[in-house]
Amino acid sequence: MATLRLVFTLYCCSLVLLSNFDLSSCSRPFKSSTGHFNQSINAELARWSPAGATWYGSPDGAGSDGTGGACGYVNDVSQPPFSSMVTAVGPSLYNSGKECGACYQIKCTGNPSCSGHPVRVVITDSCPGGDCASESAHFDLSGTAFGAMALPGKESKLLEFEAGDGDLATVALKQSSTDQWQPMQQSWGAVWKLDAGGKLSPPFSIKLTSRLSGETLVADNVIPVGWQPGATYRSLVNFH
Repeated sequence: MATLRLVFTLYCCSLVLLSNFDLSSCSRPFKSSTGHFNQSINAELARWSPAGATWYGSPDGAGSDGTGGACGYVNDVSQPPFSSMVTAVGPSLYNSGKECGACYQIKCTGNPSCSGHPVRVVITDSCPGGDCASESAHFDLSGTAFGAMALPGKESKLLEFEAGDGDLATVALKQSSTDQWQPMQQSWGAVWKLDAGGKLSPPFSIKLTSRLSGETLVADNVIPVGWQPGATYRSLVNFH
């Protein structure tokens, strides 16, 4: 039986796929250059909410350096597309691992030490105790991510986060030999797989459906003939 596992990362304006790994997705920012909400985006998606923040690991590290955290990303947390911009979250956001790979836009506010500029982070780890458990939403950021939103050497626990269109409801794959879409199964957290039951026929097209907005996008023939496990393939598609 042929089994295919993929990583889907919607990062900025392109779709990144890493075969034999995991999945995360990020949307474009929800605020326009004028500082107002983009009126084409559902107001519920565009609302900022208060949260708590801490950081762990080395000041310029990826938080869970060496282990990759509870989501199983191992050393990839320090490599593109993550680039150490990762976070552990409390139980309410971690959701027993189902939110691994989800992307959030966060910013530090209300303190002179905060830049006020939003940055994007991906959930790669769990923070089960302390403030992470007591607060309704808490981000235990990597040193790199924390430093990106606050002035160097300063700490603040006043944080806001914006939920992006980053969770996937369904993932489907289409082989070149058929017009039918085959649904992939969520193995755990951010991992999706397809047990094809036979030989696969590339190139493969991928269809992703957002859990928040219900929007569907298709990356046609994004995985080519001669694809290799661990390789990266890009397509210029993204959720709005």
